[in-house]
Amino acid sequence: MTTAAVDSKASGADFGIRPAMLAFGVLAVLSLLAFVFEDSLPAWMGELPAAWRLNLDIGISAAMKWLVEQASFGLFTFKDATRAIADLLNVPLDIATSILSTGPLRGGGSAGVQLAPPLPWIAVVGAVTALGYRFGGTRLALLAGGAFLYLAVFGQWTSAMTTLSSIIVAAPLGIAVGLATGVAGYRAPLFKRLLMPLLDLMQTVPTFAYLIPILFLFGFGPVAAMIATMIYAAPPMVRVTINALEAVPREIVEYGTMAGTTPRQMIMKVMLPAARPQLLVGVNQVIMLSLNMVIIASMIGAGGLGFDVLSSLRRLDIGRGLEAGLAIVMLAIALDRLSQAYAEGARRRDAQGGGRQFMLALAGFVAATYLLGLFLPFVATYPDALKISTAPFWSAAVQWINVNFFDVFDAVKTFLLLNLLLPIKRFMVAQPWPLVTLALAYAGWGLGGWRLSLLVAALALFVVFNGQWQFAMVSIYLVAVAVLFSALIGLPLGIYSGLNPRAWRVVEPIIDTLQTLPSFVYLIPAVMLFRVGDFTAILAIVLYALAPAVRFSAHGIKQVPAGLIEAGTSIGCTPRQILRRIQVPVAMPTILLGLNQTIMLALSMLVITALVGTRDLGQQVYIALTKADPGKGLVAGLCVAAIAIVADRLMQAAAARIAVKRNGAGDAA
Repeated sequence: MTTAAVDSKASGADFGIRPAMLAFGVLAVLSLLAFVFEDSLPAWMGELPAAWRLNLDIGISAAMKWLVEQASFGLFTFKDATRAIADLLNVPLDIATSILSTGPLRGGGSAGVQLAPPLPWIAVVGAVTALGYRFGGTRLALLAGGAFLYLAVFGQWTSAMTTLSSIIVAAPLGIAVGLATGVAGYRAPLFKRLLMPLLDLMQTVPTFAYLIPILFLFGFGPVAAMIATMIYAAPPMVRVTINALEAVPREIVEYGTMAGTTPRQMIMKVMLPAARPQLLVGVNQVIMLSLNMVIIASMIGAGGLGFDVLSSLRRLDIGRGLEAGLAIVMLAIALDRLSQAYAEGARRRDAQGGGRQFMLALAGFVAATYLLGLFLPFVATYPDALKISTAPFWSAAVQWINVNFFDVFDAVKTFLLLNLLLPIKRFMVAQPWPLVTLALAYAGWGLGGWRLSLLVAALALFVVFNGQWQFAMVSIYLVAVAVLFSALIGLPLGIYSGLNPRAWRVVEPIIDTLQTLPSFVYLIPAVMLFRVGDFTAILAIVLYALAPAVRFSAHGIKQVPAGLIEAGTSIGCTPRQILRRIQVPVAMPTILLGLNQTIMLALSMLVITALVGTRDLGQQVYIALTKADPGKGLVAGLCVAAIAIVADRLMQAAAARIAVKRNGAGDAA
């Protein structure tokens, strides 16, 4: 098969280089003309009149109000049903919180009386250390135990245990829901086709957008926060379950069929056990995403470390905020490494046995420590005299930087605002929606054929006909600039790290830390150093979204076949020529996937950056949350999801097209 034939088959539309360049050149000229003659364009090209809009937000708000106030099933109302679900979910949450954080209480709120103390800090640290040793040996034991010891030493224990209580209830529920939904999707192909777009929406709609309906349905408090966490964390488990079941070798399935298993037995006793390693990867993802939600969930009553970070941000207390944020990181690292080690060594431990004896010994240690803590206060609670706080240091450091370098920072900020950010913003806001929709449709046609063209055009028109075009263009401006800076920093750093193993050993822990820090934490130093505004928002987005650009670039360079590099060397290519003509082109699909992930993370930060004064779709979602307007919040959130899906589909199509071209060139050769 020739390269041209492969390209045409891949995209469904092969225009050639010259027609494509001509079309995009025409679109570029039209964009410049739209910018120059912005005031001469009809007003409806900038934003549709209210009479032309869908008014979807009004319909959603009315539907939510009807559900809460009027919907009835005879003996009980819809509100009664949701409150009953909340009361049911509150039972395991109360038990977990009593064990780890508050102890059993009589009464509620500030009037509650403690009947018994919670588990001692030594018991929890010891149990985590023992689990680390059981799952991964001495190094994991030291890592997990040290992470939990950090929580006690730095005075974050009570808040951390409140957060952990929510995680150990929300994560299993999210895993169970995701597993059941994934199995249903595997067994029913039609359900799977309907499910996939819903999963795309759940993973791209900003979390703030569905906090409002959850508040309406389940009220304010830890249970509502836990439900929001489950909704946010469950989709990856659904996808992993479907993929894992589809990847089970046919030989295993045929063996189960010959053994006479029923469809239920085939799933429960054959396929799920065979897919266990992949399923445990999904479990790990649910745990990590649950931890990512702790700050956002604190806005509707979660408490714990998330509330500490949020309150520190509101007070601009960088020291306390960083300490609480690092406590979340320590908790995330410990749970991440423990779950990964459990997944990797599950079969080995099953073969070795001894699990029952280990659990009995662990339970005995916890019980003995608990009884000892009743008589020795320092066993039950970490002594205040031994606690350490770095909050004053961080606050003083930021104050010193502001005093000594304020003029420099302000000059850099002003220069970039006047010469880069504001011109790009003005250009983006001036673009009429018909022109941008046409450009997206053409790009979709060239990269993926008519289906992709119709999809991206329909999503753009969804934004237009919901009256969010101007806000959407500001959002795209923020994301585009942030992704540009992330690419300029992340791609060279990732390529260099992929070529140099020693550099990767230094870069990898930094990237891991950036990916585990809660998104809110990035706002605190950015606000303290640069105040509020677009520059601060873009800086926070870059810090949050940088990691995938580095990681995927390094991974792509590492995966280049050694034979290709040897072939380049044998014909006399220099190391620079090998990099430019072999390694980077071969790694380009992986690099593009990394940029795709960078775009997704940047879009997810929009609602967070609304706290520092941006005026985009994220701010619309946040305003809707403060006003308890579910329609406005969901529509703005769906517009963010539309942008995310357009970017995702176009980037995936571009990566696939490059991969097909590369393979086609190889076939032709």
